[in-house]
Amino acid sequence: MSELPCYDGSCLCGAVRYRLHQAIKAVSHCHCGQCRKSHGAAFASYGSVRRAALEWLGGQDQLRAYRSSPTVLREFCGVCGSSLFWSNSAGDFPDWVSVALGTLDSELVAARQQHIHVDSKACWLDITDTWPQIP
Repeated sequence: MSELPCYDGSCLCGAVRYRLHQAIKAVSHCHCGQCRKSHGAAFASYGSVRRAALEWLGGQDQLRAYRSSPTVLREFCGVCGSSLFWSNSAGDFPDWVSVALGTLDSELVAARQQHIHVDSKACWLDITDTWPQIP
C-alpha cells in the first residue's frame, strides 16, 4: 500500500503554515477577474483538497477572510497578505478547499491541469501551453 502524499505550504512571511495530507486534485489556472485581482497576476493557480486533509502547522490565528461573492470565501495571511485558499463554503463543495499552489513549499508534479474562465483572461496574455482551456 502506498503512502499518502504530503505537501507543506506557507505564506510569504511564514506566519501561516499548513500541511496537506491528500493528493491535490483539480489543478486549475483561473483567469476570472476575482482571481486576477486577488493575486495581482494574470491568473491564479489552485488545486483542491478535502478540508479534513488540511492540517495547521502554525498561524491559523493570522488568517483573514473575504467573501468575494455569495458562495466564495477567500482566505489570506493578515500579516503579509498572501492569498492562501478559497472555498465554495456556501455552494456545491463545502467540504473542499482550493489551495493557492504558489504557496506550496513542497514540489508538486501535476499530471493534469486546465485553464478556466479564459473568456475573462487578461487581454495581454497569450496562453501557449497545451492544457485544456475552458471558457
